[in-house]
Amino acid sequence: MIVNLTDNGWEIIYHRAHALLAAQIAGYWCKSDLSAYSIDTIAAICHHDDLEREWQGGHLTKAGAPLDFTLGEDLSIPALYQHIEDARYRGRWVALLVSMHMSFLSEGKRGEIPELDEFLDRQIELQTSLRKSLKVKKTDAQKAYAMMQCCDRLSLILCQQQIPEGERWLEIAVGPTGERHDIIQRGDHKLTVKPWPFEDKEFTVRVDACYPTQMKFESDRELVETLKQAPIKSIEWHFAA
Repeated sequence: MIVNLTDNGWEIIYHRAHALLAAQIAGYWCKSDLSAYSIDTIAAICHHDDLEREWQGGHLTKAGAPLDFTLGEDLSIPALYQHIEDARYRGRWVALLVSMHMSFLSEGKRGEIPELDEFLDRQIELQTSLRKSLKVKKTDAQKAYAMMQCCDRLSLILCQQQIPEGERWLEIAVGPTGERHDIIQRGDHKLTVKPWPFEDKEFTVRVDACYPTQMKFESDRELVETLKQAPIKSIEWHFAA
């Protein structure tokens, strides 16, 4: 979950809702930057965070507040393997990009435990095998993943309320063309990205968020039941070149 404090309680955005927002952003991306697997890439973006299971417990801090995903424990190695396996049922290209995403998230921890090192080595082998099977170049896969990473990062910036005030720029990520993209909120409250990577000159994206007013919970079950009953609102962001 992505958890933001509000004046009246919490704003909670499910991780899979964040992934759907990232997929919306990808849907507006400039078509010339996309590969022949553009729809598959959007599918990978939409499902890349399916590991986050908001109803399976472990979503409270020690003080009883909703636990933001940045404060949670690392997922188990078997869960990472299962995530890759599940992605393969959607197709080889989806599995390739999801595997690359797992590598990106975990490579910095190489050397901490042998099981993780083995997982990372197996992802390198899997990615090589999938590219060969799909007959795609490594550079083409890297470009697609760069777009996926940009959309994922931009979605997180929006959901975590990280847009700076005072018309200041914030780095998003390096895109498929090798250029770094930055975002700013203009004086008219519309968002713009430099350089502009989207097909349309103006568009709107949105995500659903829950707004519980209860500040503390005694159990995960109580949190789950409260979230099911909490008001849901759609947050919108307007982009313009």
